[in-house]
Amino acid sequence: MLALYLVHTAATLAMVGLIWFVQVVHYPLHSLVGPSEFEQYQLAHMSRTSFVVIPPMLIELAGSAWFAFYPIGSDVGVPPYVHWLAFGVLALIWISTGLIQVPAHNQLLQEPSSQMYRHLVNANWVRTVGWSLRGLIVCWVVLMLMTNTQR
Repeated sequence: MLALYLVHTAATLAMVGLIWFVQVVHYPLHSLVGPSEFEQYQLAHMSRTSFVVIPPMLIELAGSAWFAFYPIGSDVGVPPYVHWLAFGVLALIWISTGLIQVPAHNQLLQEPSSQMYRHLVNANWVRTVGWSLRGLIVCWVVLMLMTNTQR
């Protein structure tokens, strides 16, 4: 069970790193793409980003759902609600992705505008903070599990 949690943790931490890169580096660079190149850039961004983020997002979703229903670590002080909290944060991230980020990217593809771009960047803070929180939670759980294993 620990090995499964470590895979889940690795997927979460991969997403933490990716979301911070996107928020601080990648999204701000959108504004430097000229109007004539923007559609091609946006299409490439969407397909390449999907290729990179879908596997860890699916691994993370499966793991988070599994551990919400089959909690790990209660014997070392990890309350089961911690896994539900982590799952709830992930649900918020997925909802934000589906209802805000994906439509914003599609809108930018149809009608690029600085207003939509700012909306995309600002709304992405929900996912950035959410994944950061999840990263802290899963690392805390791993710490609790590893501390107990070494006794």
